[in-house]
Amino acid sequence: MATYNSEEISLMAPAGAVNSKLSNLDNLRSLLEKVPADKIPADKLEMFNSISVTPDSVTVPGGPVGALTFRMKEKVEPTLIKLAGEGLPPGIALSLSLHITPEGESTSKAKVTIDISIPAMLKPMVSGPLQKMADQFGQVLRAIPFA
Repeated sequence: MATYNSEEISLMAPAGAVNSKLSNLDNLRSLLEKVPADKIPADKLEMFNSISVTPDSVTVPGGPVGALTFRMKEKVEPTLIKLAGEGLPPGIALSLSLHITPEGESTSKAKVTIDISIPAMLKPMVSGPLQKMADQFGQVLRAIPFA
């Protein structure tokens, strides 16, 4: 199992509000639409605009590994939202977790973790794109208005 973590992101919203908005994927769709374009790096804008959301899943373009679909697997209020990867080749398991840490009444911290179980020979090919994806999810969190 390989793990890829974003940096820990400070959010100007309480953990419960972050969890409530992001654990309902319909909310995620409207939040993504509200992210100001100037908060998204120019080289990430096309990928950001290609994210597809349904009530229980998110599909993200994955570059060389293809599009990745994540479906809601687990919710623990206010600290965890876990999505499981779908449509992956046999022998590959993938999950994306958002770990939320309360920091006070009006602030929290969040970190995105991607866990993947893949054959050792594939790890060098996917390590870079998966780390980049974890970092990009972290950057998107910074741009979401939770209030």
